[in-house]
Amino acid sequence: MAPRVRRRVFAVIPAGGAGSRLWPRSNQATPKHLLDLDGSGRTLLQQTHDRVSRVADEVFVLTEARQEEAICAQLPGLDPAHVIVEPTARGTTNALGLAAMTLAERDPTAVMVSLPADHLIQGVRAYNAALRCAIRVAEASDHLVTIGLKPTHPATGYGYIRVGKPVRHGRDEAFAVARFIEKPPAERAEEYVKAGDYFWNLAMFSWGTTAFLEELARVAPQHHEGLRSVLAARRAGREAQAARIYSDLPNEAVDYAVMERTTRLLLVPASFGWLDVGSWSELHEILRKDALGNAVEGDSVLIESSGNLLLAPGKLIAAIGVRDLIVIDTPDALLVLPRSRAQEVKRVVEQLRKARQTKYL
Repeated sequence: MAPRVRRRVFAVIPAGGAGSRLWPRSNQATPKHLLDLDGSGRTLLQQTHDRVSRVADEVFVLTEARQEEAICAQLPGLDPAHVIVEPTARGTTNALGLAAMTLAERDPTAVMVSLPADHLIQGVRAYNAALRCAIRVAEASDHLVTIGLKPTHPATGYGYIRVGKPVRHGRDEAFAVARFIEKPPAERAEEYVKAGDYFWNLAMFSWGTTAFLEELARVAPQHHEGLRSVLAARRAGREAQAARIYSDLPNEAVDYAVMERTTRLLLVPASFGWLDVGSWSELHEILRKDALGNAVEGDSVLIESSGNLLLAPGKLIAAIGVRDLIVIDTPDALLVLPRSRAQEVKRVVEQLRKARQTKYL
């Protein structure tokens, strides 16, 4: 029996969007993945690139045109040919489909892994082990594979995945996926944690490029045909035409358009520390705090104050008798709110858009 030929592994780092729940630090000019949020000296994008470079043969960054320059500046060693550019942001189905088609032209037998640029990871060894397992399962089974974490608490800001029967591939165990659940209310999230067969949806995927494109053609043919036209226009040097075709494609998340409809989806469980950093309250949880639970950036004088997140670099922060507040200072904006309402920051962004105050976005 001939030895199995190892397939090349292409890592794709989706790096788009602005992360509106971390406004005003995260905005269109400096989105979340371009920020150093944990004080490590490396931005979330740089940390992600550092991690996946240990696992993949080649690393690509998937982004929109307006962020290309900033991404190349943060990753000066990245080959410009390894930047896959969307003409405009048009949902993860189109973004990942564009990446899969682009990589299939390089090597149709390759395995593609997609890993978001804006997550904080603790336990890189466990992270890489889960990633290698997902690659092996995708390679051996020709299935689409997602990586999931057992929930540690009833989080309402995350999506969930319910799994069914275990499926073994050699030494690796995966689970058949039963259903995807969008961000649930608190009571339902508590039920999911107790049930034991639910995982957090990390939006981390592994699949053969050909396998994904086959499923895209089967369950989302409008996306598949449109993306083929986009690449054909690009090959002919008609970038404006490619942009028009792309902007007309349906704007859908890959979870809805592909993952919920495919019969070829497996989940690989993982155990690394993970944080989506989807709110200022979540960031407060991971930052270094004083004895009273205050996380502060900048000089401070805090009197009878506790549980606060106070970020005002270059300024003295003075507070008396305040508890559980978020205060974020930037040159253009000042954000103040209770920590308990951190998920509502996007309401400010929505109001600014309605008022056409784009200079603050």
